[in-house]
Amino acid sequence: MRRHLLTMTGCLAAAVVVLSGCGQAGSSGTAAPPSAAAGAGCAPVAGDKLVVLADDKHLQNTDNVVPAVHKASSSPQLIAALDKVSAALDTPKLIELNKAVDVDRKSSKTVAQEFATANNLTAGIAKGPGGTIRVGAANFAESATLGELYNIVLTAAGYTVKVQQIGNRELYEPALEKGEIDVVPEYAATLATFLSGKVEGKNAKDPSSPDLNTTMANLTSLGGKVGLVFGTPSAAQDQNAFAVTQGFADKYGITTLSDLAGKCSGTATILGGPPECPQRPKCQPGLAETYNFQAGKFTSLDAGGPLTKSALKQGTISVGLVFSSDAALAAG
Repeated sequence: MRRHLLTMTGCLAAAVVVLSGCGQAGSSGTAAPPSAAAGAGCAPVAGDKLVVLADDKHLQNTDNVVPAVHKASSSPQLIAALDKVSAALDTPKLIELNKAVDVDRKSSKTVAQEFATANNLTAGIAKGPGGTIRVGAANFAESATLGELYNIVLTAAGYTVKVQQIGNRELYEPALEKGEIDVVPEYAATLATFLSGKVEGKNAKDPSSPDLNTTMANLTSLGGKVGLVFGTPSAAQDQNAFAVTQGFADKYGITTLSDLAGKCSGTATILGGPPECPQRPKCQPGLAETYNFQAGKFTSLDAGGPLTKSALKQGTISVGLVFSSDAALAAG
């Protein structure tokens, strides 16, 4: 599967702030009736379809996909080409791209080409000054697919493009600063946090925000200090999210995290995810502080991975931490 431990949606190096892990499988008994008394909670409901609960009070930060560019390699035409990808992407489309790779087993290159064709991605792209552009990608499928989309639009802009999968942020970000690579698909909030720690040290304030404009303003400022510039962020987000089964959502009338808190705080409700969830401000403490949600039990699993998704589907947890662009969230 695509995330593994280091993908944390870009929380590779910024785990101290943005990572909001949760955490091992537990089970509950018979599902409580929807009309259960306050404090009874909502027992898990098994099912194959997972749905994300809307973060209606904006607990999570804005990890929108954004092109990061070595400043000396940048040009108006290069940025405009990359912005074509941003304009075409939203989270449902990113989920479908991930499904095509992770579930349908197509290559990232094939999936990117199909998307580019379907969305007429290369139409109207202006030619740039030319030369070689090296696109870097992290070592998970979503990043590889985004790198191939950048390859397509930059080739249309007249560049000779080389795509290279490098590894985690600790490896590719320094290479981007040095100009050893020129472009990387990034995640706004997590990169801002990473750069803040690098530029400002251990006393750095968290520059990420639930407001995208705030996050991007801080990211742009930090990037300027290390020789990076950015394209326009896409609407597509790959960030922490909380999911339930469709059966659970239907049974208890839940579509938002506010609904979850209002209807399901109580003993029967089981929250699942990675072990660090009870300590992370964007996971269990954040649910309590922002939504006044209290689970009856926490179960330690993994970071949006197969254990958490299996526990949801098998009905051993009520709600679990996933990633908002996970292929498991694909429609149908």
